[in-house]
Amino acid sequence: MTKQIGIAGAGFAGAVLARELAITGKYSIEVFDERPHVAGNCHTSRDPSSGIMLHHYGPHIFNTSRQDVWEYVNQYATFGAYTNRVKAITARGVFSMPMNLLTINQFFGKVMNPAQAQEFLAKVGDSSIKEPHNFEEQALRFLGRELYENFFYGYTKKQWGVEPRELPASILQRLPVRFNYDDNYYQQRYQGIPIEGYTAIVEKILDHPAIKVHVGQRLEAADRSQFDHLFWSGPLDSYFEHELGRLQYRSLVFERFDATGDYQGNAVINYCQESVPWTRIAEHKHFTPWELHEKTVCYREYSKLSEDKDIPYYPLRLERDKSMLREYMHFAEKTSHVTFIGRLGTYRYLDMHVVIGESLDLARSCLAADIADWPKFSGKPLN
Repeated sequence: MTKQIGIAGAGFAGAVLARELAITGKYSIEVFDERPHVAGNCHTSRDPSSGIMLHHYGPHIFNTSRQDVWEYVNQYATFGAYTNRVKAITARGVFSMPMNLLTINQFFGKVMNPAQAQEFLAKVGDSSIKEPHNFEEQALRFLGRELYENFFYGYTKKQWGVEPRELPASILQRLPVRFNYDDNYYQQRYQGIPIEGYTAIVEKILDHPAIKVHVGQRLEAADRSQFDHLFWSGPLDSYFEHELGRLQYRSLVFERFDATGDYQGNAVINYCQESVPWTRIAEHKHFTPWELHEKTVCYREYSKLSEDKDIPYYPLRLERDKSMLREYMHFAEKTSHVTFIGRLGTYRYLDMHVVIGESLDLARSCLAADIADWPKFSGKPLN
């Protein structure tokens, strides 16, 4: 007998899982998304006035080192070559990010080779901090005060809405310092942007006779009884109607402005000074360098604490959040026939290639087990 599967969310997490289950012929899947489109925060579409492919919820550059994930998305799209080269405006000028040998030499007015730069940073770093316990200590220990205050303090405070010393050191550990002139933001094996955008990929993934898609319609936790199993990619705490309180998320506000020609000369420029209210400006035509457009569309990006009507983008994960998360995980473990998936369902900051990889792995685990034994989470929420 065909099992009935409900999936909350038509982003990559839900779409990939739906497809992998559908092709077995054992399941009938209904996918719901409260927004009027699929692809979640990866939604893209052509701007009618300029013809530019817009990333409506912020820039997304696909990058991965997992060959199976790269091969998977290439079944549904042709990717154009793209290298993400971010610039940062500080009180001292414009520099390349992530921090590399050019950034270090330009900032300090030196001409150092890799070994000299490593030795130099070791000297300017605060060696009295043996075991960094937060973001600020991590930065001071390995970068020193000048680099920290110019590149990270203001930007981090705007992005996260708290003092950097309140954030875990692990956040800065994700931002590499390179002692060469490589200014590619990513160091993954594969990188690119789909020529027809991300929404077209998700639409193709969901195009299967066993999958029915409902956009503009929210799947509620109370609907669980209609299905043999439910996959939930919404916020973990919202499934339980915030019974223990609200986990904190950061949200984004985008301010569009149009121009002619080339506004800033780069796809993404970060604004590191605290006195500038936005965190970055993205100029979207630079994400498709194979296209030519006379007009240009830019977005100033502001970060804020997510409130009730806001779209939650990424988890804040302060200590109080982690404590509450453990309690919600305990609730989840006691809830039958529900699996929590994706960035919001597992309360982690995840890039889309990680989401896709986890959905592929989860599908394999589900297909190898009885439905009563399907995992509670697509990944480990406390990681």
